[in-house]
Amino acid sequence: MFDPMLMADFYKLSHPKQFPAGAEYVYSNTTPRSSRLEGVNAVVVFGLQYLVEEYLIKNWNENFFSKPKDLVIKKFKRIVDSTLGPNSVDTKIFEDLHDLGYLPVHIKSLPEGTLCPIQVPFMTIVNTDPRFYWITNFLETLTQTVIWQAITSATIAREYKILLNKYAELTSSAPDFVTWQGHDFSMRGMSSVESGAVSGAAHLLSFTGTDTITAIEFLEKYYGADVEKELVGGSVPATEHAVMCAGGAGIDNEYETYRRIIEDVYPTGIISLVSDTWDFYAVLRRILPALKSKIMGRNGKVVIRPDSGDPVKIVTGYFPINVKYTSEDLLVRAASDSFVMKLFNGDHDCVKTIDGKYFDNEFNELTEDEVKGAVQILFEEFGGTKNEKGYIELDPHIGLIYGDSITYRRCEQICERLEAKGFASTNLVYGIGSYTYQYVTRDTFSIACKATWVQINGKSESIFKDPKTGASKKSAKGLLSVVKDGGTLKLLNDCTPDQEASGELITIFKNGVQHNKQSLSDIRKIVKESL
Repeated sequence: MFDPMLMADFYKLSHPKQFPAGAEYVYSNTTPRSSRLEGVNAVVVFGLQYLVEEYLIKNWNENFFSKPKDLVIKKFKRIVDSTLGPNSVDTKIFEDLHDLGYLPVHIKSLPEGTLCPIQVPFMTIVNTDPRFYWITNFLETLTQTVIWQAITSATIAREYKILLNKYAELTSSAPDFVTWQGHDFSMRGMSSVESGAVSGAAHLLSFTGTDTITAIEFLEKYYGADVEKELVGGSVPATEHAVMCAGGAGIDNEYETYRRIIEDVYPTGIISLVSDTWDFYAVLRRILPALKSKIMGRNGKVVIRPDSGDPVKIVTGYFPINVKYTSEDLLVRAASDSFVMKLFNGDHDCVKTIDGKYFDNEFNELTEDEVKGAVQILFEEFGGTKNEKGYIELDPHIGLIYGDSITYRRCEQICERLEAKGFASTNLVYGIGSYTYQYVTRDTFSIACKATWVQINGKSESIFKDPKTGASKKSAKGLLSVVKDGGTLKLLNDCTPDQEASGELITIFKNGVQHNKQSLSDIRKIVKESL
């Protein structure tokens, strides 16, 4: 773990002497200022308990307060004197802090799991000792670094949950399956082991499916979860390409690999098999049907996992339109842009010629199985039932998961297309990976910490920023309170001290001590109530 005195931007070290003489208190808030995700107007609060326990308490205590003062100051001076210049930072402020023995700040936040509207602060922080007015914003770099990923991933997971709930209610007889339908595949694509664990834990606020083991350890360590007493997260045995290749290429060898795993290694239970090592459609049409009696006789489900191509088309296929052209004539006419626009201006994404051939909108030839898609092929080979809502559900012995390059929009398209083809949305599990959880930044929700109130020489002063060149960066003003107005959280600016002390923001850290701890089950309940 890094030295807590160094967990800041360099410019933070110059700020203590830049404040006006007589500065005593600085009060700041952290707010999601805007959203870059269409239709998302609030964020899920998460990660603050981790921030408090791991960084504000453990790291500051172990790597600063509990170590000899001369050693921590010497280490600090070595770095800053070599980078900013000799004696460029007055180390007395840190010496005095070491003598105090704890972080003199008061942090309040909305309860974790709360849905916080854009432009409403979810956290405030103020120093509690006038000697350390500078510590409030010195901690900004650390707090923002630790929490933005957790909040962003928790928010995105909730959006997936809303989407999958919607289509399950519309098309499925098993809407409760949605909690397993979003499965976290992201760890290997995250920026660090820590970000994988944090993001994976955020995913588990809305779902229970995960392959990120560290997320479960994270929730046990920081959020009171206990895998022996509750369902924190779960997964199933699954193959990788190395396993599928090891038995040898060729249809006979591949068949034997499938048979051995299904019949010998996992004769019962759920087993997920990556299935595009060579020819995915040969697996669907030749290998699996040859194993049908074994699959249907198992007490469990065989889940097929394609892992390449366009997930929308692999899962749902195409929507063809019949044209009165031969394939040869069609390809000749395809050179005309106006012909192409006229042909593909509706809900169809491929054509079927009078000689029985299929072509996509770029006039690549498609097989009939590509046009049907994996769900329909599995239905044809293994059967299923039409539920009371009128949608087909695959036989429970066979299933499908797709985990490559899934995005929210692709998930939505798959749900839409399955509905249009008459299949329940719960026929597919989504492996939600780093293509979702890593293609984001702190600016996805413009999470920022800004000072709004100071006290100088005993005089209170409300402060704010309002850039003419950036309206979205306008800050709040003065002491703040977050209140409920008809069930909606709203910000009150320029509050009195009594107003600031009330409201929905609760103390989570004060003078080195943690307050109001929450459990995973508490947070999941809050998230569920917001859906």
